[in-house]
Amino acid sequence: MGQGPTTFVCVTGDLGAAFMGLQVLEREGRLYSRDKSFQPDLSGYEYIIERQLKPEFPADVLKQLDKLGIIPTSMIDISDGLASDLMHICKSSGTGCRLYYDKIPIDTETSRAAGEFNIDPVIAAMNGGDDYELIFTTPPLNYAKINEIDGVRIIGHLTLPEKGYVLISPEGTEIEMKAQGW
Repeated sequence: MGQGPTTFVCVTGDLGAAFMGLQVLEREGRLYSRDKSFQPDLSGYEYIIERQLKPEFPADVLKQLDKLGIIPTSMIDISDGLASDLMHICKSSGTGCRLYYDKIPIDTETSRAAGEFNIDPVIAAMNGGDDYELIFTTPPLNYAKINEIDGVRIIGHLTLPEKGYVLISPEGTEIEMKAQGW
């Protein structure tokens, strides 16, 4: 593929919800196994539990990309976690990447649950998996069109391979990404 350093990395939906839903289900399961009279209270966790139990593929985004005439230069579903699946794209493309921490889409329920478990919600998105959203790359000429698609965000760009796989913190610190997904 040999894309240059200005190819955008885009994602659909929000990330980390399925992983946090699994954390809630496992916690409630452990409590129930200790005390069979325990009644799990899953209220307030409906969205993240549904993302774990009934993931939905974002087929509507594919239709919108087609309608706008956008042909992604690469695409993969996010089943192993954002970091792992993006690294698959980079290795196949012979590129590196830079993602921006504050651009990773996280639902408020995911953030709240992550806080309860003392997990950074972006770490849940990067390594959690099972979101079944899409990650794809596209040239900058599609910038305006990408911004027309509801639920799609530009979260970074591809780089030369020697730049590696990097997550940029809000303060500008470079953090090397590792594939820690499933």
